[in-house]
Amino acid sequence: MRLCLKTVLLVLGMLTVFISPAILWAAPQENLPNVVILLADDQGWGDLSLHGNTNLSTPHIDSLANEGAQFDHFFVCPVCAPTRAEFMTGRYYARTGVRGVSTGEERMNPNELTIADVFQTAGYATGAFGKWHNGTQFPYHPNARGFEEYFGFTAGHWGHYFSPLLDHNNQLTLGEGYLTDDLTNHAIDFISTQYAADKPFLCYLPFNIPHSPMQVPDKFYDQVKNRELKMHHRDPEKEEELHLRAALAMCENIDFNVGRLLAHLDQLNLAEDTIIVYFSDNGPNGWRWNGDMKGKKGTIDEGGVRVPCLIRWKGTIPAGTVIKPIAGAIDLLPTITSLAGISFDLKYPIDGKNLAPLLLGEKEDEVNRKIISYHPPRERRGKIVGPLVSVRSQQYRLDSQGQLFDMFQDPGQRNDVASAHPDIVNELQKSSNEFLASLGEIPTSDTRPFSVGGAKITQLPARDGVAHGEVQRSAGAPNCSYFTHWTGAEGDKITWHVDVLDDAEYEVQIHYACRAKDVGASFEVRFQDSHLQGKVTEPNDPPLVGKEQDRTNDRGSESYVKDWKPMTVGTIHLEKGAGQLTLKELNVPGDEVMEVRLIQLIKQ
Repeated sequence: MRLCLKTVLLVLGMLTVFISPAILWAAPQENLPNVVILLADDQGWGDLSLHGNTNLSTPHIDSLANEGAQFDHFFVCPVCAPTRAEFMTGRYYARTGVRGVSTGEERMNPNELTIADVFQTAGYATGAFGKWHNGTQFPYHPNARGFEEYFGFTAGHWGHYFSPLLDHNNQLTLGEGYLTDDLTNHAIDFISTQYAADKPFLCYLPFNIPHSPMQVPDKFYDQVKNRELKMHHRDPEKEEELHLRAALAMCENIDFNVGRLLAHLDQLNLAEDTIIVYFSDNGPNGWRWNGDMKGKKGTIDEGGVRVPCLIRWKGTIPAGTVIKPIAGAIDLLPTITSLAGISFDLKYPIDGKNLAPLLLGEKEDEVNRKIISYHPPRERRGKIVGPLVSVRSQQYRLDSQGQLFDMFQDPGQRNDVASAHPDIVNELQKSSNEFLASLGEIPTSDTRPFSVGGAKITQLPARDGVAHGEVQRSAGAPNCSYFTHWTGAEGDKITWHVDVLDDAEYEVQIHYACRAKDVGASFEVRFQDSHLQGKVTEPNDPPLVGKEQDRTNDRGSESYVKDWKPMTVGTIHLEKGAGQLTLKELNVPGDEVMEVRLIQLIKQ
């Protein structure tokens, strides 16, 4: 099988890959390697013992590089959802509809072809287990993007990591135990099922950590809580010790789960038949050792966008390979499909490069490549800020302020050498200008409505809604928030800007909380000329969950969660078209109508 695949690789390396909503050709459905993609959430380049960090131990992750290859300088986006879109499509995220991490800005356009679409068409079983973060409602849901099996959460972060409310193929369910362990269990079960069916598989396991909330089982935290930490950030006074120790423990939990998955592949004798890729979605989510690089998550400096990327295919990729040319998340789709021997015709050029020849030890002249890091324009305090672009070549980085850094001589970006190299500044600035020009008009906000009716069940979480009047979010970060303080004051209401895809009857279900003394409030659900009245008849007053598991004293802008109760309101007829779905109080006998986590619209 290996000789046959290598022959295919030589041919594919000479092909130009394009992108299209439809795959026109795929590899024969035989002798195909399995593929496992492991994606950490907020793990920096420095968060591996492989890279010299003695504060933690990650032997299982490190083994992927020792037994395979590592990319020396691998670049992703400064925040989560954009990186996931680039990995999925091979295209810079600004081309895919993604522009942020919440309130709909994380959605990847439905006409984008994903890596799962490609593998599914080639005959693979496809499963994703973890944080999706590229859209919740169909056609954005992972089940609509090439993954036949999905278990996890679709938002940008989750408020609790122990047996939380999750999504299993678009149905709400409860997890079992620590979330990262649970996701790995589901991935292992998926692999076992496909092995038994003798079917090749694409298994995507996007972990949820070390993203906050900083929660990790005692077994892992106890190992680091008193550990002597010898490696520190270049500005050590910025470190927050509780956050730092929790992050280290969470990274070691990832390593534990990577070890479980690798052992399972060994048990099934699949190690030589499986391509494994490990990377992270952005720089570290806190100030900690990161190899003297400038910046962290959220910045487009080196420390915010350089992450580990390791790839192992035993018996095919030479052990201990180090890839020196710069690379990025945009390269993963063309590289992995080439390694797997899958080719397809696409409609327009992608931004990524096929790096399979480098991984296989074939010589390739180093090209004058550049990789773009980008922040979209934002309105802040009445002014438009951005767009911001940083351009990385093999040797230099031009930052968003026009400063130039020689990354060979000055990897910490301390000395601006722009005045000494005006020709290089002009070359990199030209690349920046061409990139921005290729995007066309760049919106400063996302006005796309949320789709209703693309599947039997449509979830409309508070994250995607808008509070009016005195209604408030439970916390500043929308992703896992809920609406509270709905007192019935003048102007109070909650709305969702939706696009109903089909005329139909929809059962309305609200996941709510309400104190006993506030029971009895009535309200209205309205869309266009249709409306439905409901009443809160039963209390549900659960405590906030999560604080007792937090390893830090302050969550910042992130919400705690509750055990929400579903309330079936009734059935409403929704006509095709866009408009505002509105929750409005009619009578408030107590202090508050209710707290609202999400609405489910169930097509009848």
